[in-house]
Amino acid sequence: MANSGGTKPKSSRKNSWKQNPQAVQENILRVAQEVFAKNGLSGARVDEIAAMTETSKRMVYYYFGDKEGLYRRTLEEAYRKVRQKEVDLDLDHLDPRAALERLIRFTFRHHSENPDFIRLVMIENIHHGTYLAQSATIRDMNRGAVDQLERILKRGRDEGVFRQDADPLTIHWQISAMSFFNVSNRATFSLIFGDRLNSATGQRQLEDWAVETVLRPVVVDPRPSDQG
Repeated sequence: MANSGGTKPKSSRKNSWKQNPQAVQENILRVAQEVFAKNGLSGARVDEIAAMTETSKRMVYYYFGDKEGLYRRTLEEAYRKVRQKEVDLDLDHLDPRAALERLIRFTFRHHSENPDFIRLVMIENIHHGTYLAQSATIRDMNRGAVDQLERILKRGRDEGVFRQDADPLTIHWQISAMSFFNVSNRATFSLIFGDRLNSATGQRQLEDWAVETVLRPVVVDPRPSDQG
């Protein structure tokens, strides 16, 4: 009997996935990030991940080897996305102060809007960075973030905008620390102190404060910026 509904037959879906292995893997990784962020590595089950995808458990193992391999690839994909978005900011055409401010604001907003990314990083810290250490891909990608900061700072030093001792790794740590804590400790902080800072107004205030906190010790003349 012909399928009279709008749902594509299961056999047709399987055939379409076979013809597009990249889409299969992207689908698996999207679901895996949600499941790993919610349950951790030990609590996540490949059966559950497969059931939430449009493919099979067999294909999960085919592409990723085992649960640990899938977890490692999920970490890589999460970092790849944020690093690619940083590149897409196209900061080289901005003056150094505006470029640094835009990067800070992007990081703060990205982390606030992507709590699953923060949870994955928290989980990997629980594992003492074991799986990150196995991935040269993640290390190379994250070096790119510091390299981008160094380019911004060098332009600022050359133009007399930034202090000569402004250190890209220290600044990356500072930006990450504020943006990360804003999400990682949101539940406990709110329960203890109330959720005023988690409102839209509170988040804008924290973002502005993060910008000022990073820029003030770096900029030679730390006047307020007109960049938003």
